[in-house]
Amino acid sequence: MTASTAPAVPFASPASRDGAPFAREAQRYDALLLAGFGGPEGQDDVIPFLRNVTRGRGIPDERLEEVAHHYRHFGGVSPINAQNRALKAALEAEIARRGIDLPVYWGNRNWAPYLSDAVTDAARNGHARLLAFATSAYSSFSSCRQYREDFARVLDETALGDVVTIDKIRQFFDHPGFVDAFVDGVVQALRGFFDEGTSVEGIRVLFTTHSIPTEDARRSGPRDVDFGDEGAYGAQHRAVASAVMDRVRADEPRAAEVAWELVFQSRSGPASQPWLEPDICDRIAELPAEGVRAVAIVPVGFVSDHMEVMWDLDNEALEAASEAGLSAVRTPTPGIDPAFVSGIVDLVEERMAATPPEERASAVGLGPWYDVCRPGCCENVRAGFKPAAAGLAP
Repeated sequence: MTASTAPAVPFASPASRDGAPFAREAQRYDALLLAGFGGPEGQDDVIPFLRNVTRGRGIPDERLEEVAHHYRHFGGVSPINAQNRALKAALEAEIARRGIDLPVYWGNRNWAPYLSDAVTDAARNGHARLLAFATSAYSSFSSCRQYREDFARVLDETALGDVVTIDKIRQFFDHPGFVDAFVDGVVQALRGFFDEGTSVEGIRVLFTTHSIPTEDARRSGPRDVDFGDEGAYGAQHRAVASAVMDRVRADEPRAAEVAWELVFQSRSGPASQPWLEPDICDRIAELPAEGVRAVAIVPVGFVSDHMEVMWDLDNEALEAASEAGLSAVRTPTPGIDPAFVSGIVDLVEERMAATPPEERASAVGLGPWYDVCRPGCCENVRAGFKPAAAGLAP
């Protein structure tokens, strides 16, 4: 294949290979590929799993063991694989309920079942045209582009690149099924605070997400759009938090004047490297001086209760709140909430039908996001651009 005949989007289906931001022709898919992060399922898995996560960085096992204690606290088992099994089953049930002929394959980036196994199994079963759903709602290197690089790497390593195509469902931060899945938990938390006699001024809603290096944040999203210092990553989270609060206030009028803010967690880089701030625990410690007496902690950056929710929030953040003398509630993640599961299948049908962007469901002003990632989306500052599926080069 010459450069002049090569598709603008490598490894793409016929309807998406020309590089248009939104699919313009209806497209048949053979299967849905559920792409996850992966996690250990026993004590012996912990260090090998962390080696996979940090591959190429030369981090010795002694340093990995400092992180391993989070997993060892839970018997070496991350909940993320069980959650993806549950999500896979829920998706299969909803797909079947709608009468769609679309099997679901599940593969992970960092632990079994691996993406390479899932793609190989799909191809062996004659399912060569795959639509991928990655369990990350927002734009950044680790939450979008790295999955796209994984797809390209797997197709190259398995020598299936001339047989299998992989498209990726658009980033779904803005979809009502994702946004609405957070609302009831926030409403219930605020009602509990009101019932305890806490004033509106004494309540704060902290929407929390994974911190990333500020340089990565600036490069998140397409490079020809200025989203500010936090890039598309920060802008998308703030838009979702605002939309959640709009729905909360509609359901609970007493919440009309409750203040909210976006905070960050789970920083893992060197102290010399700037990351998005404020850290959730640092912010919690400051709140009593501002008259705050109760906090609702909303894990808006996460689709399920994996390790960085269970440890960093349910242990560290709630402990910080207790030390600050604050009442605190951590609200649920979407998990397999029916609205979330239904929303994913809505996105599948949207892509298959090539629904025009103006007709797509979006709960925030930044959506709907692109079907095909734009050039330069979500650059990895440290490693640069690697080949990636489901987007234009680089």
